[in-house]
Amino acid sequence: MDKLKKRWGITSNLQAILILIVFAITGSASAWISRPFCDWVGIHKEDLGAVWFTLIRLLIILPVYQVLLVAIGTLFGQFRFFWNFEKKMLKRMGLGFLFKD
Repeated sequence: MDKLKKRWGITSNLQAILILIVFAITGSASAWISRPFCDWVGIHKEDLGAVWFTLIRLLIILPVYQVLLVAIGTLFGQFRFFWNFEKKMLKRMGLGFLFKD
């Protein structure tokens, strides 16, 4: 736990636990939300095949995950951590131009 706290720049075990809970909830929620969205848009495994369906669904899950991460993190009182985490992740993906330093 100390390695995570040092890496994330936090001091409290409670904060580390809250952050891990947010990651768990966000991952599950984004996968859960993507299913009805795919149905609504008409993206089905039977039509596309397993490989294409999985790739498209992952592309759908990614932005949903990003939004949910900040939203759920805010509900758990960890907005600052997840906002900084989000900016860092988007910069690594080449979308750093979206944020002014």
